[in-house]
Amino acid sequence: MRPAASLATVISAFCAAALLAGCGSPAPAPATGSPPATSSSGTATASPGTATSPAATVPAGWKTFTTSDGTLAFDYPESWTIKDPADEPAEGGIAVGLVSDYGKTMATLRTNVATGSECTAKFPFMVYDTEPVPALAQSGVTPRFVYEGRTGPETGDPAGSLSLAYGITSGPEPTGDTACPISQVFTWPPSGAMFGGVYDPFDTTPGGPPNVDTPEVYMDTTEYKNVKQAITSLRPAGK
Repeated sequence: MRPAASLATVISAFCAAALLAGCGSPAPAPATGSPPATSSSGTATASPGTATSPAATVPAGWKTFTTSDGTLAFDYPESWTIKDPADEPAEGGIAVGLVSDYGKTMATLRTNVATGSECTAKFPFMVYDTEPVPALAQSGVTPRFVYEGRTGPETGDPAGSLSLAYGITSGPEPTGDTACPISQVFTWPPSGAMFGGVYDPFDTTPGGPPNVDTPEVYMDTTEYKNVKQAITSLRPAGK
């Protein structure tokens, strides 16, 4: 794994479509049916949920959101909100936005998305944080949360600017000094899903906290800890 690097050049954040332009395909979805659904309501509730991972602890006062199709649930800070739908979902899927208390979309959850694309080029990469998400395991493959970066022409700047994103992936961990473009997609019936967002230290959303100029420092902020907690709490509804 290439070591983390400080932000020495202009950062260009990925859009949601770019996050899907990764290398290879994650492990195929199982032939069996979808995970059990216990609720068809997409309304946030006041009671905190329980993540499947034994290490996960949901902070007191958080809310739990269940997707409108009753398949997935996650926890989020009570001062944050849910936008459902966030935009046009894939056919048969959902698209839900997790919005901070000052109006910034911190992460988007999508289902029924494509699970892979060709890896046409590799770039220097950085991994700042990673954690398994066992509640989403499929066919013996456990997805992981990852906060990572890529440098180089993929960002539109041949001088080597840095793009950063956080989310869940079922893809193989990169090795060596280079990696395919960021592809934070995980295997989930009937095809794949994604739950993540981008980090842009130059974000100017009104009411936001002071900008943090390095991805390493951002990891120590309450905002990052909250969005990571929310993303890693994703689980089958009712679990």
